[in-house]
Amino acid sequence: MPKALIVYSTRKEETRKIAELIAEGLRFAAVDVTLASAGDIKKESDLAGYDAYVFGSPTYHGEMTGSMKTFLFLAEKAGLAGKAGGSFGAFGWSGEAPERIYETMKNIFQMDMVGGPLMLKSSSLQGGMKMAQDYGREIAAKII
Repeated sequence: MPKALIVYSTRKEETRKIAELIAEGLRFAAVDVTLASAGDIKKESDLAGYDAYVFGSPTYHGEMTGSMKTFLFLAEKAGLAGKAGGSFGAFGWSGEAPERIYETMKNIFQMDMVGGPLMLKSSSLQGGMKMAQDYGREIAAKII
């Protein structure tokens, strides 16, 4: 069974909710999913053994959270080149964080990314639940 790791940081729990919905989409496609907070990943070996990686952070004052930045520096050393990936995040006014994470995964980590980042104001508005689940299915399609 393919395995995916979703790592997120959150300020008001919305990004965690989106992570859980992406996980549902992956599970619908028979992918074993592990969810982790960015602060829980302490070493590069914590990232080993997965077929797909999905990283997410809210945008706050035009930036991703500090814990996601720290996590990305760690992930850069984990050898994720060629692995399937995606990024996501919640935002109020702008959506820079998921875009920056996506570009980092694609251009620095050299990962095989899905079409673009998932950016939602809320998982419960304007079809957010379905969009997040579909994003999980899209990532699953790369590893099944």
